Amino acid sequence: MPSLPGIVLLGTGGTIAATAPGTTTLTDYTVTQGIDSLLTAVPEINALARLRCSQVFNVESHAITNKMLLKLAGRVNKELSDPAVDGVVITHGTDTLEETAYFLNLTIKSRKPVVVVGAMRPGSAISADGPLNLFNAVLLAASKQAQGHGVLVMLNDRISAARYTSKTHSTQLDTFRSPDQGYLGQVHNGKIHIFQTPTTRHTTQSDFDVAGVKSLPWVDIIYDHQDAGVHLYEASIKAGAQGIVIAATGNGSVSTTVKKGARLAARSNVVCVRSSRVGAGVVSESDADDKLRLVSGNSLNPQKARILLMLALGKTRDPKTIQSYFDQY
Repeated sequence: MPSLPGIVLLGTGGTIAATAPGTTTLTDYTVTQGIDSLLTAVPEINALARLRCSQVFNVESHAITNKMLLKLAGRVNKELSDPAVDGVVITHGTDTLEETAYFLNLTIKSRKPVVVVGAMRPGSAISADGPLNLFNAVLLAASKQAQGHGVLVMLNDRISAARYTSKTHSTQLDTFRSPDQGYLGQVHNGKIHIFQTPTTRHTTQSDFDVAGVKSLPWVDIIYDHQDAGVHLYEASIKAGAQGIVIAATGNGSVSTTVKKGARLAARSNVVCVRSSRVGAGVVSESDADDKLRLVSGNSLNPQKARILLMLALGKTRDPKTIQSYFDQY
């Protein structure tokens, strides 16, 4: 009988590791559980893989810092370099799960499965979703079908690509969606079904290597709106930001404020990326981009554009080269 796959389970905290005062309380919970205790709710998981658990950190995901991202990427790369390890599962809070998953998608150097999983309800809830999400994540990470697709996100029976998926609802279980690109597959009745694979570059194809990197360039996100002022651009540049992602209107529309902010940024060699606040669609390249030294953010939302811009700025400040990264990743 063949041995079970070896899966490393890394805990970072989040709702999946939280409890609330009552079984019907679905908000105002706190992170209380370590990664080992999560497994007690899913004894069936031991039939899927040989599990080894480790707590990297244990926080709500809005508390995750760049240093934590670097630490996590280094840890995952180290684990995957072990021939005895067939995949990694990371438990994570949902609020910034998409950012961590995309960062790992760009910095992990292995074709082995990396699955990021979370929950929308605390473990103390009557209908907690964490246990089944965790079971499905280990099932996915232990499968050869999951190899080579980049970092995957597993919630609510849906298999999503880190590049494409985002949190789209504040509380619903099916919050992680890919409006334009769709899901990669699903887990149905305990079986994995993969329907497609991402075409953007990731993991072993990525130009970005954070081995030995101690810090990432500072990138701010500035939200555009009616009657916006230029003061936020002035403050960001003065504070030392190396890049700014503009959460612009519509198709990354360049308002008068954005133009003023972009000109100020260009004078200080600060790179600006036009993303969109609407949540879906591709931001088209514009003739104005060259004049204002702007980069169009493709289909990346502002928070993911920030992740890619931080990594890109670690290699260059040239807007044209950075534009090529946004076109490929």
